[in-house]
Amino acid sequence: MFRIEIVEALGGITMTIEGRFVSHFAETAKQLIVRGKIPTELTVDISDITYVDSAGETALTWMRLIGAKFVAETSYSLHPCKRLHLPLTSKHAGLGSTFVSSGAQV
Repeated sequence: MFRIEIVEALGGITMTIEGRFVSHFAETAKQLIVRGKIPTELTVDISDITYVDSAGETALTWMRLIGAKFVAETSYSLHPCKRLHLPLTSKHAGLGSTFVSSGAQV
């Protein structure tokens, strides 16, 4: 299973990724980010990932390069953050009071 949820707030966009972050799912995540203007503040919550392959690692590194900050609340999700030097932030940092939620389930 793989799931992405995107929440737009005044402070930017939060993308929550759940499940196996592999091959075409990693490409789907990148396409969801670039389908409009790349957000100035992007937070990617990978706390609920269960596996990351090389394509997933490449996508996470690309997200870091465009300025994303990462939330990792489990030991498994902290491992790729440490290995790929992904900048960490708090889950609740920068959340606004008004938001629209849209989810994509693949």
